[in-house]
Amino acid sequence: MAQTTELVIARHGQAACNVARIAGGEHGCTGLTDQGRRQVAQLAARLAAEHAARPYAVFYSTPRLRVVQTAEIITQALRLPPTAEPQLRGPDHGEADGRPWADIKTAFQGPPQHAPDLPYAHGSGTWNEYLDRATKALQKILARHNGERILIAAHGETIEAANNLLLALPRNACLRLGFVTDHASITRWQRPTNRFGRTTWQLVAHNDTRHLKPTR
Repeated sequence: MAQTTELVIARHGQAACNVARIAGGEHGCTGLTDQGRRQVAQLAARLAAEHAARPYAVFYSTPRLRVVQTAEIITQALRLPPTAEPQLRGPDHGEADGRPWADIKTAFQGPPQHAPDLPYAHGSGTWNEYLDRATKALQKILARHNGERILIAAHGETIEAANNLLLALPRNACLRLGFVTDHASITRWQRPTNRFGRTTWQLVAHNDTRHLKPTR
């Protein structure tokens, strides 16, 4: 029987740093808002139904607080504990951590992707350094779980990295193509193996929010 590897990346729910529009690193991230928790509860219900029909083999999470709290809610629904993957954390913001994005972009004359080989603040990484780190971590996970269903709770940037990796895009393509990811959305990739032993990654769904109902 042909095997199909499936990668599902669930973005975290709305976080306080998103509402405040600040860089949410180790210091700037203070976790989910009440609305974010409600969003993730709806996300978890959908994932639980999928898990009951065809179980996920593994569940990974990034270590940022908003993603950890997202993973906790998903775990309660799926009864599948997450494995933390530090290399999938969001970009390292350096001294920009906790500062307003408007100020960061004004000082840098754009978002980090606009000059992807330059640090956008003192002590920060570059966009391409983040992309290299995240894609390498994703490659290791995919190699480790070939032929299995993989669930990852992560960031919008993680989805950008996966799209770059699996579509074999140039590193600045996400900026030009404008991949949008809403809070608590699902992006789904599948890699079936045909009867000739050939495989190719297929983007089945991007920014799927059908499970989300309006919340207050």
